[in-house]
Amino acid sequence: MSAGPENRHNILEATLAAAMQDQRTVDEQRRSTAPLLDGMSFYDSIRHDDDRGSVTELFDPRWGWHPDPLVFSYIFTIRPGMAKGWGLHKLHEDRYFVISGELELVLYDPRPDSSTCGKVCKVYLSGSRPRLINVPKFVWHADRNIGTSDVVVVNFPTIQYDHSSPDKYRLPLDTDLIPYSFGDTTGW
Repeated sequence: MSAGPENRHNILEATLAAAMQDQRTVDEQRRSTAPLLDGMSFYDSIRHDDDRGSVTELFDPRWGWHPDPLVFSYIFTIRPGMAKGWGLHKLHEDRYFVISGELELVLYDPRPDSSTCGKVCKVYLSGSRPRLINVPKFVWHADRNIGTSDVVVVNFPTIQYDHSSPDKYRLPLDTDLIPYSFGDTTGW
């Protein structure tokens, strides 16, 4: 059944009245306007491609991006559709660089003295856009693979891993203590 001419105008008005206009997501330089949590920052690297392959710098203290030196690094992977987290560190920051795949990094700020206390922040990282991001101390974070292949992440934590007393505190993905739901995503 098709709508008559007068009903067509009403359909347009009714749907527009119920609609919400998209909000701006980038600034004039096309950088994301989504706010980060206090203490977080990005450093955009550059991938150099030629007919032989590519070179991407992962970390250089001369960039002045982070005040802590490079003291330890490791690689972790997450399978498609899986998540790792919630985790929190009291003694160090994580500094992630995604080599390949697509990662959704979800963060929750419980720090009482932070201007972003109680806020959730989502950041998307991928191997196609080389960049570093830091996760401040005392910020809960979870990593979810939103791609179709393993996501490969290099972490440059600000301290060496202590196998006898790991600086890692965990909550389950479905905790009621963090106002975020991963839906059907599995992991720990």
